[in-house]
Amino acid sequence: MTAASAASAVSVQFRAAYDAVLADWPAPVTSREVPTPHGLTRINSCGPLGAPPLVLLPGGGDTSTVWGAVVAAGAGRTHRVHAVDLVGEPGLSVPAGGRAIRTPEDLAGWLDAVLDGLDGLDGLDGLDGLDGLGAPGPVTLAGHSYGAWIAAHYATRHPQRLARLVLLDPTQVFAGLRPGYVLRALPMLARPTPARIRSFLRWETGGADLDPAWLRLRDETARFPTVRPVTGPRPGPAGLDRFPLHILFAEQARCHDSARAAATARAALPGARVEMLPGVSHHALPLLAAEAIARSLAA
Repeated sequence: MTAASAASAVSVQFRAAYDAVLADWPAPVTSREVPTPHGLTRINSCGPLGAPPLVLLPGGGDTSTVWGAVVAAGAGRTHRVHAVDLVGEPGLSVPAGGRAIRTPEDLAGWLDAVLDGLDGLDGLDGLDGLDGLGAPGPVTLAGHSYGAWIAAHYATRHPQRLARLVLLDPTQVFAGLRPGYVLRALPMLARPTPARIRSFLRWETGGADLDPAWLRLRDETARFPTVRPVTGPRPGPAGLDRFPLHILFAEQARCHDSARAAATARAALPGARVEMLPGVSHHALPLLAAEAIARSLAA
């Protein structure tokens, strides 16, 4: 997808829905685009200037606006939050023509450039986790679902850049996807429509009461050009034990066997804090488990 096609994909309706969700965040938000080799990356920032930096990666098909409930639950008081729109996914990031992200190494390079771009983002040299020498200091990195897979791959390659890592119901890290989940998602992925997106979310969340503004934004993602997400091997545990690691699983997730994934994580990373969040599904996690997530980020 070229920059021009990405820009045209952002319809008036999508932008209005995106802005409506962002407007519900509890704190003033500063929105900027950070240049990377793979295109412009939209970052929505809030929280106290000079507070420890927290970088949040959403799941596939979602945007940075999904983190509003987590910010409201306390993350925006303890950290300077930087919520990122993934390049190539729905959102306001604009991929560079001819520089598509195709491999986990590309994703790691893109995220490295995003972290570099935090330098001076708030106009404070030596604050907001910066060392005053032109490079950001260690950050807390958190991701949900596909964003957690990206975060884990990045952590194994650049552990020196992280102060903490928080993985929220990570997919394809400690367990594979259930075949039934993939089959249920295929019609939505092959030809997304608002009706198919809503039907899939009702099934996966067990009909949970989800934010109507967020659901309207998810409806609008159906109009984006279909982009095949980057796939690859599971990130190995090597490198994930070099900093505090917190992994939260959604008890009612349908994408994988959460109990088995949690057991695998505990066995592979005995020093990690592994927690099961009861009564919440995979896709509802950032919305309905915001207080538990905010506590884990503040720990």
